[in-house]
Amino acid sequence: MIGFDWTVAKFCWYVFFQFCSLLYMTYYGMMTVAITPNANIAAIIAASFYGIFNLFSGFIIPRPRIPVWWRWYYWGNPLAWTIYGMVASQFGDFDDMLTSEETVKGYLDRYYGYKHSFLGPVAGVHVGLILFFGFIFAYCIRAFNFQKR
Repeated sequence: MIGFDWTVAKFCWYVFFQFCSLLYMTYYGMMTVAITPNANIAAIIAASFYGIFNLFSGFIIPRPRIPVWWRWYYWGNPLAWTIYGMVASQFGDFDDMLTSEETVKGYLDRYYGYKHSFLGPVAGVHVGLILFFGFIFAYCIRAFNFQKR
């Protein structure tokens, strides 16, 4: 309904990024619960980071328009990598012309800074995020003990 191509490669990229996004956000929630002493504090911390994630994901403010001193947070933002992967994998190789006499590929590169050739590193970061959040969760659930006698 939103114009995705009916190709196996694009479908596999979509499923990969969607699955990885759901998995690392689940691990992120489990990690915040393991780090904090109770669920209320975990909810406060997670909700505050979700707001910051959404602000710097490149969806509200594109990366080229984010001030230089805040771009480090764009690259450290898990949601930014997912949006990059979803948009670049689905539309990054389109050579269709827009009304402004620019290709879709050129527009994505100019306005958002998305390149279809960067999909490999984006996929690698997704796997790294899953491993990172999962490892931190496993370590913290083992090392921290907030139970009182």
